Amino acid sequence: MIIETERLKLRPFKTEDAKDLFEYLKEPLVHCFASMKINTIEEAEKEILNRIKEECIYFAVELKSEKKVIGEIWVNPESDEEINKDTVFSPCWMLNKAYHGKGYAYESVYAIFDYLFKERNARRIYIYTEDYNIPCQKLCKKLGMRQEALYKEFISFINDREGSPIYENTYEFAILKKEWK
Repeated sequence: MIIETERLKLRPFKTEDAKDLFEYLKEPLVHCFASMKINTIEEAEKEILNRIKEECIYFAVELKSEKKVIGEIWVNPESDEEINKDTVFSPCWMLNKAYHGKGYAYESVYAIFDYLFKERNARRIYIYTEDYNIPCQKLCKKLGMRQEALYKEFISFINDREGSPIYENTYEFAILKKEWK
């Protein structure tokens, strides 16, 4: 599956994407991606193979003009309740910090939402984001999502110096198919 926008190509990962993957995963910007941190190009090569065989919907975000992977989007279908199966999706995305502020996140996530609503017949899309991740919150609002919840001390991705978990406040944003423009 390949989705193209004006400036981007959302496509499956290839083994030759390891260098680009390493570039943005050597220092993840938000704590929820801390466990994805990689330290060597060899680890990046292994991660590419994981992304190729991953069960969820996984896209490399390639900047067409540079033929460079500048991030990724993956989509988890909701499977907790049979009634929501294959109609509720939770996408996640991350971009190389060198490409922030240029509209690539909006362009790529908009394309994924459009694909999910039109091609996968999604009924509902939701995301979680940390309370300190203001750019993500702004993007959600720009996409027409509404804030549905704020979970206080919801989850921990990192520990403090003593090894105790640091719990983060987490927002949930969502949009329904009938709200998608």
